[in-house]
Amino acid sequence: MRDLFLNGLLMVLGLGLTTTVAAQEVELLSGEGILFWSPEQQITGYRGIDKLYPTRKVTAGQHAYPLIPDTRDLSDFRYRYDGKRLSLDDYLRDMHVAGMIAVKDGRVVLERYGLGNDANSRWISFSVAKSVVSMLIGAAIKDGYFAGVDDLVVDYLPQLKGGAYDTVTIKNILQMASGVAWNEDYDDVDSDVANGPGGTLPLFGYMRDLPTNVAPDEKFNYNTGETNIAGALLRAAIGNNLATYLTTKIWQPFGMESDASWMIEAPGGVEFGGCCINATLRDYARIGIFAMRDGVLPNGARVLPEGWMQESTAPSNAYDGYGYYWWLFFGDGIYAALGVFGQLIYIDPAKDLVIAMHSAWPEATGGTEFGAHRAAFLQALAEAL
Repeated sequence: MRDLFLNGLLMVLGLGLTTTVAAQEVELLSGEGILFWSPEQQITGYRGIDKLYPTRKVTAGQHAYPLIPDTRDLSDFRYRYDGKRLSLDDYLRDMHVAGMIAVKDGRVVLERYGLGNDANSRWISFSVAKSVVSMLIGAAIKDGYFAGVDDLVVDYLPQLKGGAYDTVTIKNILQMASGVAWNEDYDDVDSDVANGPGGTLPLFGYMRDLPTNVAPDEKFNYNTGETNIAGALLRAAIGNNLATYLTTKIWQPFGMESDASWMIEAPGGVEFGGCCINATLRDYARIGIFAMRDGVLPNGARVLPEGWMQESTAPSNAYDGYGYYWWLFFGDGIYAALGVFGQLIYIDPAKDLVIAMHSAWPEATGGTEFGAHRAAFLQALAEAL
């Protein structure tokens, strides 16, 4: 999808940007695209996605879910990684953190910003959006648009019939266990994730014609292309766009504080089901609280089917570290929404704790070093709080 992202940049540059802004965007075009930006380009681009790509607004309501300030003194907090004893400031610096917030028992016990960000800065989610799509599919089941997760994908997207997806269910898609071959290597310029075609119908043809490795439900294979299929089947079922459904089902009724946006494939086009909600750090934390409350609104109304989050965060048959677009490998009962370059919503229901981060890691997945470092930090921070 590298070409898709670059095409999006070119389209936006052709829509009459100011000279100053256009010069910045031209500089962002100098690399291999959004997955391969330099550190300086990351900071400018992740914070300014709405200036670079077409997006659709997600509108906040009039009443924000309260996040009560109760900042704790963490100056003595230490954690160990790679044989070193490190501080919170060490983590923020070494892990290229643009923002970190921790909400414990409904109170903000930690909120820090870096890389020029503040509480009003929007930042790209990358694949954190997948977990939001998972909850929107739950909402669509509650609303009666789907019978359940055992529905066949091709019943909603007939364009995929006659290929790899004929026997694939919504559940298989949510668990990344369709059995369809797909290369998600973000460091490989020849991978499917870098080169899949832009546009919904071309993507359908590309995905339909991919080979099948195994039967559905047997093998986990991380597949951003399929999350765009998930977005398309959700749109087909609800008869609306994802940003509007997110606005009306979660953003306004739960009480997100700020407007957000969702990247779309072209002006007036459709949202990427696998990527790119742009929101403030505090609203990322509220997404985590919404999930931790099983989709129950402050007024007691239910958006998600009862028990949906428990079902969504149960280990799949194909991989016990993954549920319905939620990662499960942080510890017993803990689940997380993760995006490349260090985006995170970490949820520990037993501790009534949500931690959200905006980051600009120098590598997409961070390899063993960044992932292990983050895990060590989160475990220590959760214990300290």
